Amino acid sequence: MESISDGPQDPPETITQLMARLDRIGGSLPKRLRQCAEYLRANINLIAVSTVAEISAAAGVAPSAFMRFCQALGFSGYSEMQALFRAEYAQSRPDYPERLSDLRARGGHGGARLLADFIEAGHKSLISLSNNDGVEQLTAAIEQIARARVVHLVGVRRSYPVVSYMGYMLQKMEIPCIVHTGIAGVEYTASIQSGDVLFAVTFAPFAQETRGIAEAAHVKGVPVILLTDSADCPLAKLAAAQLIAREVDSGAFRVPIASMTLATTIAVGAGSLLGTGA
Repeated sequence: MESISDGPQDPPETITQLMARLDRIGGSLPKRLRQCAEYLRANINLIAVSTVAEISAAAGVAPSAFMRFCQALGFSGYSEMQALFRAEYAQSRPDYPERLSDLRARGGHGGARLLADFIEAGHKSLISLSNNDGVEQLTAAIEQIARARVVHLVGVRRSYPVVSYMGYMLQKMEIPCIVHTGIAGVEYTASIQSGDVLFAVTFAPFAQETRGIAEAAHVKGVPVILLTDSADCPLAKLAAAQLIAREVDSGAFRVPIASMTLATTIAVGAGSLLGTGA
């Protein structure tokens, strides 16, 4: 068995190599590092979008312990390991026919099996959300939405259902809102005016369309509330409030359970502050 005391190692070049190395050295790891290994195996999809502080807290260890764990695998630290996950994440998201083919190959296409898998993934997403220490950011987002002249909502592709539903909820709360769809490649940024708020939803690898509208709003001095799955999302520097929702996938499919929960919380919270809603 390979030992963590065998001297410097070249870092793994793929996640497959990383997991193989973890299999070899797992039995020789100290208790805290084994704890890190167990968390990594169970939450491998979160590494690309989480900071070392977030991952170590979720694993129940100190950040220094998780750093030692990364070094035991051959990396210089967490950033180098995360770069590997981000590179593979960006390159390996399969298209839908490939995802369905893989699902059939694994025998996971039956209705009952699919439902159970998506329920489990959704449960994990909500647990991750409940462990997120973002109460101040959530409160700020609710207050900004409640004070806004108009709330502008932007999110494309898999982010669109979140902003679409939030638009529905804000309408029920009698809060003026506009959902930006980007139809025909047109960004209707002229409608964003002083006193408004932009609610932007974007997930890795982050949509350029959403970024363009957020930057236009920021230039006008309009507060940007950001909902994303990564603490270092490129739009974070523009955000007056940043909310993190990480969705656990099942067979490369993701249901926006945590994101929908946050959006609903914000809309209902704003309506409650204003004494509106039906």
